[in-house]
Amino acid sequence: MDTTTASASPSPSPASAPAAAPPSAPVPSSGAAGGARSAVPATSHGAFGGAAYVHGYSGEETARLRAQADVLAALLHDGPGYPAGSRVLEAGCGVGAQTMHLVAASPDAHVVALDRSAASLAEARARLAAHAPHARLEFRQADLYELPFAEGEFDHVFVCFVLEHLADPVGALAGLRRVLRPGGTITVIEGDHGSAFFHPASERATAAIDCLVALQAAAGGNGLIGRRVQPLLSAAGFAEVEVRPRTVYADETRPELVEGFTRNTFIGMVEGVREEAVAAGLSTAEEFARGLDDLRLTAGPGGIFHYTFFKGHAVKPAAPSAGRRAAGRAR
Repeated sequence: MDTTTASASPSPSPASAPAAAPPSAPVPSSGAAGGARSAVPATSHGAFGGAAYVHGYSGEETARLRAQADVLAALLHDGPGYPAGSRVLEAGCGVGAQTMHLVAASPDAHVVALDRSAASLAEARARLAAHAPHARLEFRQADLYELPFAEGEFDHVFVCFVLEHLADPVGALAGLRRVLRPGGTITVIEGDHGSAFFHPASERATAAIDCLVALQAAAGGNGLIGRRVQPLLSAAGFAEVEVRPRTVYADETRPELVEGFTRNTFIGMVEGVREEAVAAGLSTAEEFARGLDDLRLTAGPGGIFHYTFFKGHAVKPAAPSAGRRAAGRAR
Protein backbone atom coordinates (compact mmCIF):
# COMPACT_ATOMS: atom_id res chain seq x y z
CA MET A 1 0.00 0.00 0.00
CA ASP A 2 1.31 3.44 -0.94
CA THR A 3 1.30 5.54 2.21
CA THR A 4 2.39 9.17 2.35
CA THR A 5 3.38 10.47 5.78
CA ALA A 6 3.52 14.08 6.90
CA SER A 7 6.88 15.18 8.12
CA ALA A 8 6.24 18.86 8.28
CA SER A 9 -11.57 18.13 9.68
CA PRO A 10 -10.77 18.96 10.20
CA SER A 11 -13.39 20.79 7.96
CA PRO A 12 -15.05 23.59 5.98
CA SER A 13 -18.73 24.29 6.31
CA PRO A 14 -20.91 21.77 4.53
CA ALA A 15 -22.88 23.07 1.57
CA SER A 16 -26.01 21.27 2.73
CA ALA A 17 -27.40 17.92 3.71
CA PRO A 18 -30.79 16.26 3.84
CA ALA A 19 -32.14 14.37 6.84
CA ALA A 20 -30.28 13.96 10.10
CA ALA A 21 -29.96 10.66 11.94
CA PRO A 22 -33.16 9.48 13.60
CA PRO A 23 -33.59 10.39 17.26
CA SER A 24 -31.78 8.06 19.66
CA ALA A 25 -30.15 6.15 16.80
CA PRO A 26 -26.94 4.43 17.93
CA VAL A 27 -23.82 5.94 16.47
CA PRO A 28 -20.45 4.34 15.82
CA SER A 29 -17.49 4.52 18.11
CA SER A 30 -14.39 6.15 16.73
CA GLY A 31 -12.49 3.00 17.52
CA ALA A 32 -9.58 5.17 18.64
CA ALA A 33 -7.93 2.97 21.24
CA GLY A 34 -11.19 1.02 21.52
CA GLY A 35 -13.92 3.35 22.78
CA ALA A 36 -17.39 2.05 23.60
CA ARG A 37 -20.41 2.61 21.37
CA SER A 38 -22.73 5.35 22.49
CA ALA A 39 -26.08 6.79 21.51
CA VAL A 40 -27.17 10.39 21.31
CA PRO A 41 -30.50 11.85 20.26
CA ALA A 42 -30.51 13.92 17.10
CA THR A 43 -30.40 17.59 17.94
CA SER A 44 -31.12 20.83 16.14
CA HIS A 45 -27.87 22.12 14.69
CA GLY A 46 -28.85 24.89 12.31
CA ALA A 47 -30.16 25.25 8.79
CA PHE A 48 -28.40 22.66 6.67
CA GLY A 49 -31.47 20.66 5.66
CA GLY A 50 -31.25 18.71 8.92
CA ALA A 51 -27.48 18.27 9.08
CA ALA A 52 -24.89 20.66 10.37
CA TYR A 53 -21.29 21.64 10.71
CA VAL A 54 -20.72 20.07 14.12
CA HIS A 55 -17.67 22.22 14.92
CA GLY A 56 -19.60 25.51 14.76
CA TYR A 57 -18.69 28.87 13.22
CA SER A 58 -16.74 30.66 15.94
CA GLY A 59 -13.65 32.74 15.36
CA GLU A 60 -11.66 30.01 17.07
CA GLU A 61 -12.96 27.45 14.58
CA THR A 62 -12.04 29.68 11.63
CA ALA A 63 -8.52 30.01 13.02
CA ARG A 64 -8.33 26.23 13.55
CA LEU A 65 -9.37 25.53 9.96
CA ARG A 66 -6.76 27.90 8.56
CA ALA A 67 -4.00 26.52 10.79
CA GLN A 68 -5.00 22.98 9.83
CA ALA A 69 -4.89 23.79 6.12
CA ASP A 70 -1.46 25.37 6.45
CA VAL A 71 0.16 22.59 8.47
CA LEU A 72 -1.27 19.88 6.18
CA ALA A 73 -0.71 21.65 2.86
CA ALA A 74 2.27 19.57 1.75
CA LEU A 75 0.48 16.36 2.76
CA LEU A 76 -2.89 17.03 1.12
CA HIS A 77 -1.93 19.18 -1.88
CA ASP A 78 1.02 17.15 -3.10
CA GLY A 79 1.53 16.56 -6.82
CA PRO A 80 1.12 18.91 -9.77
CA GLY A 81 -1.59 21.51 -9.78
CA TYR A 82 -4.50 21.75 -12.19
CA PRO A 83 -3.63 22.66 -15.80
CA ALA A 84 -3.71 26.24 -17.04
CA GLY A 85 -7.11 27.22 -18.36
CA SER A 86 -8.97 24.36 -16.67
CA ARG A 87 -12.15 25.02 -14.72
CA VAL A 88 -12.07 23.71 -11.15
CA LEU A 89 -15.00 23.54 -8.73
CA GLU A 90 -14.22 23.52 -5.02
CA ALA A 91 -17.38 22.17 -3.40
CA GLY A 92 -17.84 23.30 0.20
CA CYS A 93 -15.06 25.88 0.41
CA GLY A 94 -16.08 27.19 3.83
CA VAL A 95 -13.86 30.06 4.98
CA GLY A 96 -11.39 29.47 2.13
CA ALA A 97 -8.76 27.59 4.14
CA GLN A 98 -8.17 25.04 1.36
CA THR A 99 -8.93 27.56 -1.39
CA MET A 100 -5.73 29.42 -0.53
CA HIS A 101 -3.68 26.33 -1.29
CA LEU A 102 -5.68 25.43 -4.40
CA VAL A 103 -5.02 28.75 -6.10
CA ALA A 104 -1.37 28.73 -4.99
CA ALA A 105 -0.82 25.30 -6.56
CA SER A 106 -2.83 26.09 -9.71
CA PRO A 107 -2.40 29.82 -10.42
CA ASP A 108 -3.51 29.56 -14.05
CA ALA A 109 -6.62 27.45 -13.46
CA HIS A 110 -10.02 29.09 -13.00
CA VAL A 111 -11.38 28.11 -9.57
CA VAL A 112 -15.04 28.40 -8.59
CA ALA A 113 -15.37 28.09 -4.80
CA LEU A 114 -18.88 27.17 -3.65
CA ASP A 115 -20.49 27.12 -0.23
CA ARG A 116 -23.98 27.53 1.20
CA SER A 117 -22.93 29.75 4.10
CA ALA A 118 -22.93 33.46 3.24
CA ALA A 119 -20.88 34.24 6.35
CA SER A 120 -18.21 31.68 5.46
CA LEU A 121 -18.04 32.98 1.89
CA ALA A 122 -17.59 36.54 3.14
CA GLU A 123 -14.60 35.43 5.21
CA ALA A 124 -13.19 33.48 2.27
CA ARG A 125 -13.53 36.44 -0.10
CA ALA A 126 -11.79 38.77 2.34
CA ARG A 127 -8.93 36.36 2.98
CA LEU A 128 -8.33 35.57 -0.69
CA ALA A 129 -8.58 39.23 -1.68
CA ALA A 130 -5.88 40.04 0.87
CA HIS A 131 -3.53 37.14 0.19
CA ALA A 132 -4.18 36.15 -3.43
CA PRO A 133 -5.61 39.24 -5.14
CA HIS A 134 -4.66 38.07 -8.64
CA ALA A 135 -6.09 34.56 -8.37
CA ARG A 136 -8.47 33.45 -11.12
CA LEU A 137 -11.21 32.84 -8.62
CA GLU A 138 -14.92 33.35 -8.16
CA PHE A 139 -17.20 32.52 -5.24
CA ARG A 140 -20.72 31.15 -5.53
CA GLN A 141 -23.33 30.68 -2.82
CA ALA A 142 -25.38 27.56 -3.50
CA ASP A 143 -26.67 24.29 -2.11
CA LEU A 144 -24.44 21.32 -2.85
CA TYR A 145 -27.53 19.28 -3.73
CA GLU A 146 -28.82 21.93 -6.15
CA LEU A 147 -25.73 22.94 -8.10
CA PRO A 148 -26.37 25.96 -10.37
CA PHE A 149 -24.10 24.69 -13.15
CA ALA A 150 -24.61 23.08 -16.53
CA GLU A 151 -23.77 19.46 -17.17
CA GLY A 152 -20.08 19.03 -17.94
CA GLU A 153 -19.18 22.61 -17.00
CA PHE A 154 -16.02 21.72 -15.04
CA ASP A 155 -12.80 19.89 -15.81
CA HIS A 156 -12.04 19.06 -12.19
CA VAL A 157 -13.81 18.97 -8.81
CA PHE A 158 -12.09 19.29 -5.43
CA VAL A 159 -13.83 18.25 -2.19
CA CYS A 160 -11.99 18.46 1.14
CA PHE A 161 -13.48 17.71 4.58
CA VAL A 162 -17.05 18.06 3.34
CA LEU A 163 -18.56 14.58 2.92
CA GLU A 164 -18.14 13.93 6.65
CA HIS A 165 -20.88 16.50 7.28
CA LEU A 166 -23.43 15.19 4.77
CA ALA A 167 -26.29 12.76 5.34
CA ASP A 168 -26.27 11.74 1.65
CA PRO A 169 -22.67 11.80 0.43
CA VAL A 170 -23.43 9.55 -2.56
CA GLY A 171 -26.16 11.93 -3.71
CA ALA A 172 -23.79 14.88 -3.39
CA LEU A 173 -21.07 13.08 -5.33
CA ALA A 174 -23.52 12.10 -8.07
CA GLY A 175 -24.46 15.76 -8.46
CA LEU A 176 -20.80 16.70 -8.72
CA ARG A 177 -20.31 14.01 -11.36
CA ARG A 178 -23.05 15.67 -13.43
CA VAL A 179 -21.21 18.99 -13.63
CA LEU A 180 -17.92 17.32 -14.62
CA ARG A 181 -17.11 16.82 -18.28
CA PRO A 182 -16.57 13.21 -19.43
CA GLY A 183 -13.00 12.35 -18.52
CA GLY A 184 -12.93 15.06 -15.85
CA THR A 185 -11.52 14.25 -12.42
CA ILE A 186 -12.66 14.53 -8.83
CA THR A 187 -10.42 14.67 -5.77
CA VAL A 188 -11.94 13.85 -2.38
CA ILE A 189 -10.07 14.20 0.93
CA GLU A 190 -11.58 13.05 4.22
CA GLY A 191 -10.34 12.22 7.69
CA ASP A 192 -11.34 9.29 9.89
CA HIS A 193 -11.38 9.72 13.66
CA GLY A 194 -11.11 5.95 14.06
CA SER A 195 -7.57 6.21 12.72
CA ALA A 196 -6.42 8.19 15.76
CA PHE A 197 -3.85 6.26 17.78
CA PHE A 198 -1.79 7.82 20.50
CA HIS A 199 0.55 7.38 23.42
CA PRO A 200 -0.01 7.49 26.32
CA ALA A 201 -3.13 5.42 25.60
CA SER A 202 -6.19 6.56 27.52
CA GLU A 203 -9.77 5.32 27.71
CA ARG A 204 -10.83 8.78 28.88
CA ALA A 205 -9.24 10.42 25.84
CA THR A 206 -10.91 7.87 23.57
CA ALA A 207 -14.26 8.57 25.22
CA ALA A 208 -13.87 12.29 24.47
CA ILE A 209 -13.16 11.52 20.80
CA ASP A 210 -16.21 9.24 20.76
CA CYS A 211 -18.33 12.19 21.91
CA LEU A 212 -17.29 14.08 18.77
CA VAL A 213 -18.12 11.08 16.57
CA ALA A 214 -21.51 10.66 18.26
CA LEU A 215 -22.45 14.32 17.91
CA GLN A 216 -21.47 14.34 14.25
CA ALA A 217 -23.58 11.25 13.59
CA ALA A 218 -26.56 12.80 15.36
CA ALA A 219 -26.17 15.87 13.14
CA GLY A 220 -26.37 13.68 10.02
CA GLY A 221 -22.66 13.30 9.35
CA ASN A 222 -19.96 10.67 9.79
CA GLY A 223 -16.64 11.30 11.50
CA LEU A 224 -15.41 7.89 10.31
CA ILE A 225 -16.05 8.53 6.62
CA GLY A 226 -12.44 8.39 5.45
CA ARG A 227 -12.55 4.59 5.23
CA ARG A 228 -15.55 4.88 2.88
CA VAL A 229 -14.13 7.20 0.22
CA GLN A 230 -13.58 4.42 -2.34
CA PRO A 231 -17.04 2.81 -2.07
CA LEU A 232 -18.74 6.22 -2.03
CA LEU A 233 -17.04 7.34 -5.25
CA SER A 234 -17.84 4.03 -6.92
CA ALA A 235 -21.48 4.16 -5.82
CA ALA A 236 -21.77 7.68 -7.27
CA GLY A 237 -20.80 6.41 -10.72
CA PHE A 238 -17.14 7.38 -10.94
CA ALA A 239 -14.54 5.20 -12.63
CA GLU A 240 -10.81 4.60 -12.10
CA VAL A 241 -11.24 5.17 -8.37
CA GLU A 242 -8.00 5.21 -6.41
CA VAL A 243 -7.63 6.07 -2.73
CA ARG A 244 -4.35 6.55 -0.91
CA PRO A 245 -3.78 7.21 2.79
CA ARG A 246 -2.10 10.38 3.95
CA THR A 247 -0.73 9.75 7.42
CA VAL A 248 0.18 12.28 10.07
CA TYR A 249 2.66 11.07 12.69
CA ALA A 250 3.67 13.58 15.33
CA ASP A 251 6.17 13.23 18.17
CA GLU A 252 8.56 15.57 19.94
CA THR A 253 11.04 15.38 17.05
CA ARG A 254 8.39 17.07 14.87
CA PRO A 255 7.37 20.06 16.98
CA GLU A 256 5.60 21.82 14.10
CA LEU A 257 3.21 18.87 13.75
CA VAL A 258 2.78 18.49 17.51
CA GLU A 259 1.75 22.13 17.75
CA GLY A 260 -0.02 22.55 14.41
CA PHE A 261 -1.84 19.23 14.19
CA THR A 262 -1.99 17.36 17.51
CA ARG A 263 -2.59 20.35 19.76
CA ASN A 264 -4.23 23.01 17.59
CA THR A 265 -6.09 20.90 15.03
CA PHE A 266 -7.17 17.62 16.60
CA ILE A 267 -7.30 18.40 20.31
CA GLY A 268 -8.78 21.80 19.48
CA MET A 269 -11.51 20.09 17.45
CA VAL A 270 -12.41 17.73 20.31
CA GLU A 271 -12.34 20.54 22.85
CA GLY A 272 -14.75 22.49 20.65
CA VAL A 273 -17.61 20.05 21.32
CA ARG A 274 -17.15 19.97 25.11
CA GLU A 275 -20.29 21.93 26.01
CA GLU A 276 -22.46 20.12 23.48
CA ALA A 277 -21.24 16.70 24.63
CA VAL A 278 -22.08 17.51 28.24
CA ALA A 279 -25.47 18.99 27.29
CA ALA A 280 -26.32 15.85 25.30
CA GLY A 281 -25.49 13.62 28.26
CA LEU A 282 -22.60 11.93 26.49
CA SER A 283 -20.15 12.89 29.23
CA THR A 284 -19.92 14.84 32.44
CA ALA A 285 -17.91 18.03 32.51
CA GLU A 286 -15.34 16.36 34.76
CA GLU A 287 -15.00 13.25 32.56
CA PHE A 288 -14.58 15.32 29.41
CA ALA A 289 -11.98 17.57 31.05
CA ARG A 290 -9.98 14.52 32.12
CA GLY A 291 -10.17 13.14 28.59
CA LEU A 292 -8.79 16.41 27.22
CA ASP A 293 -6.02 16.39 29.82
CA ASP A 294 -5.04 12.89 28.72
CA LEU A 295 -5.12 13.91 25.05
CA ARG A 296 -2.79 16.81 25.81
CA LEU A 297 -0.25 14.33 27.17
CA THR A 298 0.12 13.00 23.62
CA ALA A 299 1.50 16.43 22.66
CA GLY A 300 3.99 16.45 25.53
CA PRO A 301 7.41 14.86 26.08
CA GLY A 302 7.34 11.20 25.07
CA GLY A 303 3.87 11.50 23.54
CA ILE A 304 2.93 10.47 20.00
CA PHE A 305 -0.13 11.03 17.83
CA HIS A 306 -1.09 9.25 14.60
CA TYR A 307 -3.98 10.10 12.26
CA THR A 308 -4.84 9.11 8.70
CA PHE A 309 -6.55 11.11 5.98
CA PHE A 310 -7.79 9.43 2.82
CA LYS A 311 -7.28 11.11 -0.56
CA GLY A 312 -9.39 9.72 -3.39
CA HIS A 313 -9.08 10.40 -7.10
CA ALA A 314 -11.60 9.31 -9.72
CA VAL A 315 -12.77 10.04 -13.26
CA LYS A 316 -16.16 10.68 -14.80
CA PRO A 317 -16.55 7.94 -17.41
CA ALA A 318 -17.11 8.97 -21.01
CA ALA A 319 -20.67 8.60 -22.26
CA PRO A 320 -21.10 5.66 -24.65
CA SER A 321 -21.35 6.60 -28.32
CA ALA A 322 -24.68 6.32 -30.15
CA GLY A 323 -23.39 3.26 -32.00
CA ARG A 324 -22.37 1.53 -28.78
CA ARG A 325 -25.74 2.29 -27.17
CA ALA A 326 -27.58 0.85 -30.17
CA ALA A 327 -25.41 -2.26 -30.13
CA GLY A 328 -26.10 -2.71 -26.43
CA ARG A 329 -29.87 -2.52 -26.97
CA ALA A 330 -29.65 -5.07 -29.79
CA ARG A 331 -28.06 -7.73 -27.56
